Formats: sequence, C-alpha cells, structure tokens
Amino acid sequence: MKMNSQICAVFLVLVTVSWLRAEDPKASYRDWQIYHGDYGGSHYSELDQINRSNISQLEVAWIWHADEIGSTIECNPIIIGGTVYVTTPRLHCVALDGKTGRKLWRFNPWETGGRGGGLSRGVSYWTDGNGDQRIFFSAGNYLYALDAETGKPITSFGDGGRISHRDGFDTDVFFMSVGNNTPGIVWKDLLILGSTTGEGPQPCAPGHVRAFDVRTGARKWIFHTIPHPGEFGYSTWGPDSWKSVGSANVWAGFTLDAERGIVFAGTGSPAYDSWGGNRPGDGLFGNCTIALNAETGERLWHFQAVHHDLWDFDLPTPPVLARLERDGEVIDAVVQPTKMGHLFVLDRLTGEPLFPVEEVPVPPSQMPGEVSSPTQPFPPKAFRLAMTRMDEHNVTDLNPAATAKVLEDLKTMVTGDMFIPPGFTNSTVLPQFNGGCEWGGAAFDPESNTVIVNVSNEAEYTGMTLSKPKESMSLNRLGRHVYRAVCSFCHGMGSPVNPASPSLKDVAARLSREQIATLMQTGRGQMPSFASFSDLERRAVIAFLFDEGNDEEIATKDLTLSYADEVPVVMTGHIDWRDPEGFPVNKRPWGTLNAVDLDTGERRWQVPLGTYPKLEARGEAPTGTFNLGGPVVTKGGLVFIGAAMDERFHAFDKETGALLWEYQMETGGYATPSTYEIDGRQYVIIAAGGGGKAGTKKGDAFYCFALPE
Repeated sequence: MKMNSQICAVFLVLVTVSWLRAEDPKASYRDWQIYHGDYGGSHYSELDQINRSNISQLEVAWIWHADEIGSTIECNPIIIGGTVYVTTPRLHCVALDGKTGRKLWRFNPWETGGRGGGLSRGVSYWTDGNGDQRIFFSAGNYLYALDAETGKPITSFGDGGRISHRDGFDTDVFFMSVGNNTPGIVWKDLLILGSTTGEGPQPCAPGHVRAFDVRTGARKWIFHTIPHPGEFGYSTWGPDSWKSVGSANVWAGFTLDAERGIVFAGTGSPAYDSWGGNRPGDGLFGNCTIALNAETGERLWHFQAVHHDLWDFDLPTPPVLARLERDGEVIDAVVQPTKMGHLFVLDRLTGEPLFPVEEVPVPPSQMPGEVSSPTQPFPPKAFRLAMTRMDEHNVTDLNPAATAKVLEDLKTMVTGDMFIPPGFTNSTVLPQFNGGCEWGGAAFDPESNTVIVNVSNEAEYTGMTLSKPKESMSLNRLGRHVYRAVCSFCHGMGSPVNPASPSLKDVAARLSREQIATLMQTGRGQMPSFASFSDLERRAVIAFLFDEGNDEEIATKDLTLSYADEVPVVMTGHIDWRDPEGFPVNKRPWGTLNAVDLDTGERRWQVPLGTYPKLEARGEAPTGTFNLGGPVVTKGGLVFIGAAMDERFHAFDKETGALLWEYQMETGGYATPSTYEIDGRQYVIIAAGGGGKAGTKKGDAFYCFALPE
C-alpha cells in the first residue's frame, strides 16, 4: 500500500501538544457555530423537537431573499446566539435575525468597485470571550475580518481589515489566481486556510496550507502540499516540481480534533489535472487525507486516495471525525469520502486503514511523456458507494431509443472500470469528475456510529488532443482550440442540457470584447487570471466567443502557445453526456443517499436522492439525480438534505432511509442545511440558490423551516 504513517512521531507530537486543549466552538448545541456544525464536521445536531412523529407538520417560518442573482449559493449558514450569518450570490456577507429572517447588517466587499461573483460555502467565527467577535469571510482574492455585531471591517487586521489570499506563500504567486471558497477553521488564535487555485495547463499557484493570526492577519505557519527540497514527500515528484507545478490544494475546508490539536484536510489533484508528465511519481500530498499539528503545521500522517491523479478526482471534502466499536473497544477514526464514491476509514492517530485497502491494478496511460500509477487504492465493497463502470452492460434502460443512442456512442469509446487513463480516443468516466461524493461531505450519527453521505452516479466521456495544432487554421478555430484546452474545464463547451458554471453561451450579449480581455488578464471571483496568455491567444478566444475570425488564417508552424511547451497534450473537456431527452446515459439510480454502519462495516441502506419531475409525471419511480450539498442528521431521527435537481428539501428517516417529508422550493438547494434553536423553537435553514453545476434556474433565497408555533 502506498501510504506512510509515522506512529512513533505521532505519539511524540501528541505528547507535546497534550496541553493544547480547546473547547469545540459549538458552545451550545442550540447554535451551529461552525461550518458543518462542529469541529469534527459531523453535520449532527442533538436537537429533537422536529422528529419522526411531527415532521409532516414542518412549515416555512421565513424566507430571506438576497435580491441579487449570480453564482449559486453553496453556503452552510452558521448561527451564533440567534444570529444567522450567510453569504450571497454576489459574495456579500449578511447577518440575519434567526427568528424572523430580518436583515441585521450587510457587508459588500465590492462597494468601491466591481460586481462580485464566485462561490462561497460560508464564513468562520472567532471570539476572545471578552467581546471581540469576528466573522472571517472570503471574496475574490481577499479574506476579510468583520465585526460580528456590526459587519464593519476590523481595521487592525491586515491592510484595513483584509489580507490577500496570495499572502504567505514561499514562492511568487503574484500573477496567479488564489482565492478561497470554503471557510477556514479556527484553532485558538489561528485561522487555518486552504485555497482555490487554477487547475488547467497554464501556470497555477501551489495549494499550500497556511495559518494566520486571527488578530493581525500575520502568517504563523505553512505546510507545503507540494514538498520543497529536503521535506518529506519531495522524492515522490520530479526534482523541480515544487517550482513549476501548482494546485494540490485544500479547497473544501478542514475538520479538527480539538482535544488533541490535530487538523485534518483532503487535498485536490496537482495541476495540470489530466497530464502529469512534468510531475512524475505519486505526487504527495496531492489527493491525500492529511493530519497536521494545528499549532505548528507539522505533518503527522497522510493517506493517499489517488496516486498521480489524471481524472480530477480531488478529495472534495475533509474527513468527518467518527468512531467505531470493535471487540469492545471504541476507536477514534476519520472517514474520508472521495469523488470516486469511496469511503476510506482511517485510524485518527496514525492514518492506518481500519478496514482493508487493496491496491488494484489499473490500465497504463498511452499519452506521450506520461507514466501513470500501475495501481489505485480501493476500500471494501461496502464502502464503494458509486457506480464505477460504464460499458454496454450499464447503459440506460429508460426507453429503447435512449438505449440505442448510447450503445451507438459507446462504439467509438474506450470503456471499462474507473481509472481509464485519458487518451486520444474518447473514454468513459463513471463517476464523472464532479463525483461520486462532493464538497457537501458526510454526516456522522454518534447514536449508531453510522456515516450518512450522498453520491452522484452520472457518466461522462473525455479525451485528449495535442496542445499545439498541427495545421494552420482560422483565428476562430484557434480560439476554440485554446478555449477547449484551458477554459472548457469550468465553462464547458455550451451544452444546452447541463451547462457548466457559468456557461458562456451568451457571454457576447453580456460583456464587451474589452471586458473579456480584461477578465482574462486579471481574473475575478473564482475565475483565475490568464495573464500568461499571449495577445494572440486572448484575441483568438474572444473571436471564438463572439463567433468571428473565420476569415483570418493563422499559421501554426511557428505558433507559440503559453502552455504548449510545458504540457504537450490537453483534455478536450469533461463532456456532458446525455440521452436524446437530456437524461443521464447510464442505468439508474443517478443519485443516492447512503448509510454505512462503521461497527459492522456494512451498508445499512441506500435510497434514491431526488427525481426528475418529467419522469415522475410519467409514473417512474424516483430516479435519483446529480446532487450537490450535504446532509444533516439529528437526534430527532431525521436526515435533512436538499442537493437534488428536483429542487426539493427532503427529510429521511435515519434508521431506514424512508422519505418522510419534502418541500418544493422555487430553486434548488445545492448547499448543506443547518439547524438551531431560539427560545425553545427548532429551525432548519437551507440556501436555495439553484443554478451552478446542476444547470437548473438560479435563485437567491434562504428557506427557514419550523413546526407551527
């Protein structure tokens, strides 16, 4: 097994940090003071006023509208002393009265210029216990420190209340995009942060983990996810990878063992995602669960879930802190969900698997300069929750026409199990790069030692092409070539069925050529800067987006592209693959909610999550859908989750998986809900921003539910 654990070193570190005690910031179970509920990311609440016996009576208590449309809202609200803190589609930070939804304050980071946009999954909270209360909030390239009572920037923090996400690196990232979509985690007087970086073939910032002083914004420690010379893991890369390779970032947040002072994270893949000839080796600490000393940033252990990633199979969520009982002994564990739909159950102190992990042989890459890993790690079958093979035996059986179309498509593709390396011939990918499991993460029910997690089952196909065109072509075709290589990863190629986030099909009607050129130069929100583009590359992409430049011929013999020398082959895109009616091409269910018993190592139940109303109207049983956002489990015996493309908020029985209640919202709830109590009344809140990768209509609402007064 390709995993390293230094048990003795861990023991020594634990002894030295045994005095580093800290209470969970969830001071009262009536609040929801931290992203995903508590330090352990359990998504669990002891509230039980809303339960199996009365869930049918649940009703809307209030709805708050942000009055703006932009990116989807992926925010998991935090609630402190009855105040709800949320983020909006244009990345404003807002405080609401938890009983009524009345706005208390609103902070607009773009007040002096700009429109705002990008993703935010919420905010972090810190207090010194003596009146200093701060909300930490990211927008664009900056982290802001706001007064929790007023929403005003705390000017003693950083530069007038903010620091740049480019601060605190040991290499120059000035011309690279660095942001943060997911809240950092607070440990004592430290704010531990991950980052959102580029993933394409152009130069990208490294995804190092950094800790900052909550009072001043000064950097306190850094952990290099791409090791520097002399550091552990350096030998798993090429000698100069630390200088030129980017990403391997923690973009999905952290969990923390507060008693032991250990912070946990899942890391993303190194860039470029689809070809790694310039990063030979397994590439620690890409695609790893890592455990760090929260006080110092020192590595305690790691477990790599994907070796030398070529599929963008990031670890999309931090591991959830859990426990299990074995032979009468209680064992502290962490459970890592993956985009492959796998759950890896690891000892919390050592990283050793608590259930067997098998290194399974996988096909070799045929790409020039590529040396892929000969094996990949797999957990036991009960912990493999997603479909992982797309071939003629797994084709949709929705109707004969759909089956025939997909079978015809498959004749031109390489098919088989997961981990087919991308090549010049299109190959199937199941689950697709969006998961499997995603950033919503898993819930842990401490009453039954059960992990509850949602999974998507949708196939896609992809392929590779040479970075540099062999033949002369029009400016428009060159723009399409560059766009496909660099931009389509996020923006897609304009599918009308399931557009990427955001689709650029109508960009010519929204932005001028000059505005697009500026955006490529500077970046904005989640979009990185493409300052490395040549003038010709920028001009060609704009020509493609505006459907012009067909009469201007570009000679490619001596053409220099900004990424082609470093990366000789690029992906043709993650192709949205649908049947003639727009439904997924593989068999149902297309999305599931799952419960896995950690004591027995067995799956307790699996049920479809969501449905397509069009198929529902035909009398089809729930099909499940692509889903984004996680579950919340409660002592009341319920699992609350939105996530599905049916745009409904659901409540399931945590013991059986039975659907007990659902509410039709105006737009999809692609976020993780929160639950809290004020004056003896329990509330459940979820963001309903729609849009995003699900491709449904956009919204701007937070729905809050309670039992009748």
